[in-house]
Amino acid sequence: MNKRESECMFTALSHADVTFGKMEGYLRSRQLCDVILVAGDRRIPAHRLVLSSVSDYFAAMFTSDVREAKQDEVKMEGVDPDALWVLVQYAYTGRLELREDTIESLLSASCLLQLSSVVQACCAFLMKQLHPSNCLGIRSYADAQGCHDLQRAAHAYTMEHFLEVVGGQEFLLLPVEEMERLLTSDDVNVPDEETVVTSLLTWVSHDVATRERHLPSLLAHIRLPLLQPQFLADLESNPLLRDSMECQRLLMEGMKYHLLPQRRPLLQSPRTRPRKATVGAMFAVGGMDATKGATSIEQYCLRRDTWRQVATMSGRRLQFGVAVLDDRLYVVGGRDGLKTLNTVECYNPHSKTWSVMPPMSTHRHGLGVAVLEGPMYAVGGHDGWSYLSTVERWDPQARQWSFVASMATPRSTVGVAVLNGK
Repeated sequence: MNKRESECMFTALSHADVTFGKMEGYLRSRQLCDVILVAGDRRIPAHRLVLSSVSDYFAAMFTSDVREAKQDEVKMEGVDPDALWVLVQYAYTGRLELREDTIESLLSASCLLQLSSVVQACCAFLMKQLHPSNCLGIRSYADAQGCHDLQRAAHAYTMEHFLEVVGGQEFLLLPVEEMERLLTSDDVNVPDEETVVTSLLTWVSHDVATRERHLPSLLAHIRLPLLQPQFLADLESNPLLRDSMECQRLLMEGMKYHLLPQRRPLLQSPRTRPRKATVGAMFAVGGMDATKGATSIEQYCLRRDTWRQVATMSGRRLQFGVAVLDDRLYVVGGRDGLKTLNTVECYNPHSKTWSVMPPMSTHRHGLGVAVLEGPMYAVGGHDGWSYLSTVERWDPQARQWSFVASMATPRSTVGVAVLNGK
């Protein structure tokens, strides 16, 4: 028999489980323990080898020349005793229970002991717990602990749910630095700038004596020129703003923006830059796809930098016209692949519903559509037989189409734009 045939490698599949199970038994019976961790009034026995194998913090402590490496007792400053005991047990078992009432102390202790897998588990748990009532606190806590993924997740949640967040107690208790951080963000999900200034005044009113002095510097982050004129005028008489020269100066800057539209190029500043959520949305409607005619409508969100499908037209349309009127999207004319259409449908992005509108008098594809001072115009196109010079106007109040003056030249696949009221 040669040497190769006489050798055999045996592997005990459950070796690690059995071994650590026995070590846990020694821990609970306090046998072979070579160190005691002291946290508060609690004394926790353990084995240096086990702690060092799991925690980089203990490995650095017990394998270096520091005083604690040789001490029988090691004092653990600033660690919750119950959390420390849970983590010592975890070192032996690889298991621990995550609970809402203990998660923060557990995460703090895990960060100190450099238990990266436990830190990740705690952060993942807290991400699932995010709510408008706690996201500001979790964001601040994650920032203090250096848990960057959790901090980013809590910040994104705060931005997304801003309207619900400002109605909670955590918002009213925000320190001024955190309030400033919210006001400077372009990413807050708000319908308009009025919402932001109202939230600021609510926060100041919660503790006027302490916070009123910060109002001018915080108001400088509000996009005052973008407020509605009536709302801006009403702010001037607000008791919190009335007696501050700097607040009045900022309000006047906003008013000039409305009163002197011809000077707006000279009045540009960070306060005239709209927040991403307030610039509106961009829609991509229909077009050619693999089925030779897409019926979907996709919406682009600047704040999230994403496209998503939001609606579907009632049927296939090609070479149609699109315009926005009264915050609704009008899809006009076109052809379905065979017939030229005169039908009009209207999409409401707020209620996510379609309405069928009165049809044009003329069937048109390749038409141009534009909105001019209220009414909508359908210009030229092709009716399936000939090029068109006729123009129809939609009156949104009367809800009817009527012909206006025709163009001098018939046009199809025509471009239409509005400039200087024409």
